[in-house]
This record gives sequence, C-alpha cells and structure tokens, in this order.
Amino acid sequence: MLREWLLSARKSAASHGRRLWRWWALRDGLPQGSRLRVGIDWVGRVSLGAFVLSVAVVLVFRWVPPPTTTFMIREAVVRGDQYAGGLCYDWVAAEGISPHLALAVLAAEDQRFPVHRGFDLVEIRKAMGETGRRRGASTVSQQVAKNLFLWPGGWVRKGLEVYWTVLIETLWPKRRILEVYLNVAEFGPGVFGAEAASRAYYGKSAAALSSSQAARLAAVLPSPRRMSAARPSDYVVRRGREIEVRMRQLGGASYLAGVW
Repeated sequence: MLREWLLSARKSAASHGRRLWRWWALRDGLPQGSRLRVGIDWVGRVSLGAFVLSVAVVLVFRWVPPPTTTFMIREAVVRGDQYAGGLCYDWVAAEGISPHLALAVLAAEDQRFPVHRGFDLVEIRKAMGETGRRRGASTVSQQVAKNLFLWPGGWVRKGLEVYWTVLIETLWPKRRILEVYLNVAEFGPGVFGAEAASRAYYGKSAAALSSSQAARLAAVLPSPRRMSAARPSDYVVRRGREIEVRMRQLGGASYLAGVW
C-alpha cells in the first residue's frame, strides 16, 4: 500500500509540474500588459518570494534560537489569561540539556531519527496498514516543522508540514533538529521546552535530569494537557518505565552518537 501511495504521489507531482510549465509557457504568448499575463507574473513573484523567505527563515534558525513559535503564539492568544506569569519558555543550548532527555524523547517518539530523512516510512506503512484506529507516525523533524511554523490539525497543514520538514532536514544537521525540538516542545500547559519543564516539575536544570525524570517528561509529550509529569497518573508512570526500557534497548548514550 505504501509503495502505491508513493507512486501515486510521484505521478501527481509530475502532473502538476507539467501543468505549471504549460501555464508559464502560456504567459509568453500573451500580450504585454494583459490581465492574465500580469496575474501569472504576480503569482510567480509571490511564490518565489515565499520560497526565498521560508529558506531564509530556516537558515536563520539553524544558528539563532527561535524567539517564539506559532504554537506559543496560539496558546498566548487562546489561553493567555490562564497564565498569570505568562508562558514558560527558556531556551538552552544542547550542552545544557541532559543526554537522558534526548535519548528518552527519541525512544518514545522517533527511534529511527538518526537514519531517516524526515519521514519514517516504516511507521507510515504501519499506520496505513491499520484499520479502525488512528495511529501517529510523525517524526521529530515533522513535529519541529509543525511547532515552529504551523498549527494543529487539517490537511492543508499536513501538506505544508511536508514542505517545512524537507527544508529543515535539508538545511539543519540532526543535532540542531533535536536541540530545537527539546526547546520548543510543550511539556505541560504553557510550559515549553526542556529547561522550563525541568524547573517547573523537578526544581532543577535540564542538564541535571535523571534517566527516570527524562523518561517521565517524554511520556507526557503526546498529550501534555491531559498528562502531567508533576502529578503522574498510573499510565504516565508505566509509560515512563517502558521508555526507560527502550532507552536501554537502543544502547544508551551510544545511540546518540552523531545526533547529540
């Protein structure tokens, strides 16, 4: 099924490319100043400008910490009055985050992160093969794209997510992708990033997190509004233990070689 889907996507992209080429070729046959030619020129300039701007933004964030994300802006607008002290977001470099947390997040969310190019085809195949239930297959790279630039839900967002994920995987090293994710992921209502979560829930810096604390933080990532690292339910405790087992199965710190 996955192979058929990929072939269909490839044929669709090729078809759209041919149509775009014919549309642009049509422009050259139109008289100067005609409305259709002006419209084609305008669409072309806007599309090129949007592409250049998106590449520039991703390149800047390769080295500069994002000051905020679309998810944080949305949270501030929708629920800002619920946070007396505002949203919690404290950026720290990779060196200031415990390797335990980097490993825990990958063990829980994206075990093929070191080898895929933004999309885990194995998990996509599994998700497409399951009927009667919903199954997520988003990688850390996709979640970075969504958290930084997009919004929850919707097919339009999914399409844009693919575009931003390709840009991020092309222009950033794996270490930067994971560093940004650990800094912008929501670990609780209004709590964004490893440092803010570590301070809020454990009273320590992200660099000092233990293996079990890191696993518990990773356990709440799928639903940080329903699950709490500070007041863990039986499920969160059990999930945290499962993540610790996976961390050991992945080989511990050696698994992070090249990505952290």
